[in-house]
Amino acid sequence: MPDTLLNAIENWTQAENPSAFLAMNDDKEVFTLPGAEGVVLYRRAGRYLVQFGGPFAPPDTYETLLDAFVAHARQQGLRVVGVQLQRSDAETYVRHGFTVNQIGASWAVRLPEFSLRGTRFMQLRNKISRALRNGLQVQEVEAERWRDAIEHIDEAWLKSKGETARPLEFLVGQIGGQAQRYRRLFLGTIDGEPVAYISYSPVYGSRAGWMHDLSRRLPGGSPGLMEAVNAAAIEIFRGEGTQWLHFGFTPFTGLAPEHELPGHSPAFSWLMQFLWAEGGALYPAQSQLAYKEKWGPELVIPEYVAFEGHASLPSFAHIFRACNSF
Repeated sequence: MPDTLLNAIENWTQAENPSAFLAMNDDKEVFTLPGAEGVVLYRRAGRYLVQFGGPFAPPDTYETLLDAFVAHARQQGLRVVGVQLQRSDAETYVRHGFTVNQIGASWAVRLPEFSLRGTRFMQLRNKISRALRNGLQVQEVEAERWRDAIEHIDEAWLKSKGETARPLEFLVGQIGGQAQRYRRLFLGTIDGEPVAYISYSPVYGSRAGWMHDLSRRLPGGSPGLMEAVNAAAIEIFRGEGTQWLHFGFTPFTGLAPEHELPGHSPAFSWLMQFLWAEGGALYPAQSQLAYKEKWGPELVIPEYVAFEGHASLPSFAHIFRACNSF
């Protein structure tokens, strides 16, 4: 199955989803239809099947697979809600009777012209310089050799988020598993001790490159750790001729009326705007976007949620349940 998934995200229209490689994570179930090429990735949460992206399938079986997956859910008395759909997915889901709304956006920087020179990036340069002056060194490493250090950083990072904090899943990357050989891991150390890391996942399609995915740091350390690790990775990617660095999906960001599709729910659009302004306890969208905007992203890709039938709060809540948010 891993080879089948990799072929799907490399060669079919879903390659245009910068988060497509998340299909390779171990936290997803796979639906297939005999005689129809392609797969659907999902996770059950309560009475819902939460689907990641659209069907990963060639055009001639895409809609057949979508219909079969919806029928599969109904046979079990379940409903489908899809998240991180791209625009082409969203338009197809509208034709199939779903209510589709923008839920957020992905952000990306084109690397060949990228530079940290100029006043725009002065504060970012200062943070990076401070981390380096404090002894930070950055290297690309093999995840397995540094597994204990990564787990230590993860535990300390999660503990700093509060007693009720839970590690997110489903819509974020992972380290380890069968697909680890395709990812890249950059580790920051001070005096030989690991203090921060960023994992990058491959991105395929017309905006191929890498996605800044899972990132963690020890709390209370030097300012600028994550920025310095990412800057070091960027220089390596640029040297390799990489075209794009993607920063991944952030819910409640990049919202705009022109991104909505016919039949969308105005009430759900209002809810997304409200959660952008007041929903930090659910997801820290503003701080996530602030980090991404430091790098001057020039590409904003709207992403969508699709509800079978009408938009509903239970469907929306179960997306976060599938992500282990609560």
